[in-house]
Amino acid sequence: CGPTVYDSSHVGHARTYLSFDIMRRIMTDYFHYNVLFQINTTDIDDKIILRARQNELLRQLEEDKSVGYEKLVGLSKEALEEAKAKSDEKKVTIETELEEVTAKKDSRRRTEQEGLLEQHLVKRKNLDKDEKNVLEACSASPDAEDARANLFVAAKSVLAEKLDREKGHLVTDHAVFNAHARKYEREFMEDLDALGIREPDILTRVTEYVPQIIAFVEKIIDNGFAYKSNGSVYLDLDAFQAAGHNYRKLSPAGPGGAATSAAEM
Repeated sequence: CGPTVYDSSHVGHARTYLSFDIMRRIMTDYFHYNVLFQINTTDIDDKIILRARQNELLRQLEEDKSVGYEKLVGLSKEALEEAKAKSDEKKVTIETELEEVTAKKDSRRRTEQEGLLEQHLVKRKNLDKDEKNVLEACSASPDAEDARANLFVAAKSVLAEKLDREKGHLVTDHAVFNAHARKYEREFMEDLDALGIREPDILTRVTEYVPQIIAFVEKIIDNGFAYKSNGSVYLDLDAFQAAGHNYRKLSPAGPGGAATSAAEM
């Protein structure tokens, strides 16, 4: 399972693929097994579409000479206020949903909402940092060297969201999305090489198998082992286990900290 190539790789990727490389080398170089090593990259999903679209709109804004420092200050402040309002509204929505599912004793959805709330609080903390940087950049002298460039960097995150809301529908060229995915896929492979990790024998991409993936997921839903939530499809563990199947085979602890049973192993 390879990365979702919407941004640069991080240390978690390095740890994962270095571990697999060690196992691969043991099997091929020590045990002399014939190993076919394949990595798949997710080169199309909501994150990639959104990030590619935002980056294209930011590029257009940065190159627009008609948008000087003063105008960029106005845009940045508007974007910041809109981002804060959206964040406040999102928090209320999540907390309301959490209260409802808690009252209904729906443990699965409660866990989902608790996770969403935790993620939201991290994002809000980052937004607060952006606010400080944006306001500092907005208070610079218009005649200062690189004032516009510095403000653009500070406000990049909130500007991206504002531009996408207002002009995202105008970015329809598939080449924009493809170029974004190829860029980070290429960067990922370069990172592997820099770490001394062997290249995969085969590299596949999600875009090459979309019809098969759709059919596969639809079959799982038809079998009653998956459900839709927040625009995504999740494996229904309760239904899966109720049908006699075992999950978490690599988990050392069972529910409530119980040991994994022999059947699960």
